Amino acid sequence: MSTSSTQSKIRILVVDDHILMRIGLISSLSKQPDMEVVAEVEYGLDAIEAFRLHRPDVVILDLRLPDKSGLEVIGLLRQEFQNVCILILSSYGGAHDISAAMERGAAGYVLKNMPLPRLLDSIRRVAAGEIVCLPEIARSLAGRSASNLSGRELEVLTLMSKGLSNKEIASSLQLVEGTVKLHVSSVLSKLGVMDRTQAVLAAIKRGLVQLD
Repeated sequence: MSTSSTQSKIRILVVDDHILMRIGLISSLSKQPDMEVVAEVEYGLDAIEAFRLHRPDVVILDLRLPDKSGLEVIGLLRQEFQNVCILILSSYGGAHDISAAMERGAAGYVLKNMPLPRLLDSIRRVAAGEIVCLPEIARSLAGRSASNLSGRELEVLTLMSKGLSNKEIASSLQLVEGTVKLHVSSVLSKLGVMDRTQAVLAAIKRGLVQLD
């Protein structure tokens, strides 16, 4: 029974260069019956080695580290482990940091000053495969991203997120299909992605669209 209980726990790697932050976080996480901290490190390169060794379910990562930036660590981890689940836990809530982290492949972005229950909920959600961005962060990010897209492009993006083809979008918006193709190309360019799937994922992460 104890083996089954251990296997069902969310295995976590904590990456933060502030020792008091690590101690407090590990203490809180260790009290949760469904969580287990398998390793803690303060350097980015050590995070890569720790992941190789422990293969945690979730990496809780600070963006500011002594040797590597959190963005670099995300890139290195995803280069070697495509399915890595990374939750950014940062003191900084600027739209640039959030956008860069989510576009690199982070599964979520939360702030260090958030209440513990919300942090625990975020960890559980990313472990379950969800994308997590707190409403106050999403609003900031959405405003930054939406300002680059026209109203028509946002309409096209919303219909793309519902799985509609260019022909179906054209019918819905009463446009010719060629015009829709131009809007789709513009959306991909402005979001900095290569295809429709990436565009929809980027839009969800930035709070531009919501799946039903």
